[in-house]
Amino acid sequence: MSDANIDRLFRDRRLNAGLAWLLVGFLGVVAVEELLVGELLWAGFAAAVCLLSLLPFVAYRSPEVMLPWEVIAVAALPILGRAVATVPVTGTLATYLSVAAVALIIAVQLHVFTGVDMTYGFAILFVAVTTMAAAGTWAVVRWAADAQLGTGFLEGFADPERALMIEFVYSFVAGIVAGVVFELYFRRRAEPEERLPSDVTEDLA
Repeated sequence: MSDANIDRLFRDRRLNAGLAWLLVGFLGVVAVEELLVGELLWAGFAAAVCLLSLLPFVAYRSPEVMLPWEVIAVAALPILGRAVATVPVTGTLATYLSVAAVALIIAVQLHVFTGVDMTYGFAILFVAVTTMAAAGTWAVVRWAADAQLGTGFLEGFADPERALMIEFVYSFVAGIVAGVVFELYFRRRAEPEERLPSDVTEDLA
């Protein structure tokens, strides 16, 4: 692929929107499949990522106003990894990466569609803290599902409190990585504002 084609892949507005919609469709299919097989938690998680990705479209009512396809791909890949996981470690890793991806989506939306301007250190800290907040919410949701729906999630842990603390540590590390990706790529290289229609960029200016 030539440099011109690579540049078009990352900057073309319609191409970005098309790829973003394909990924959103994939997340929607995964949510339905997980629901059909009884994986209510992961069905809800995939649906939540799908809905977060659609917020720009809902706000501006234009199919061309979408997040950078790369950030949706970051969220979609761990979900795919969990779906095809053959060992527990892969599924656990997918959990941490998925939670970090939610924080990354929120950070990119704030960066692109609001006037929020973060410093280098604060951007990384924001994504890391948001990741931990998402991990905490995810833990509460799983506990509630286990208590109310009998999912049996807690039965797999001899010491649930220790397991929760370990999850927070891993989610914090994943959040730091996601924060660095946000700062070095989405703020400095990807230039997602260039992929939006001119009328939207004028409103954001």
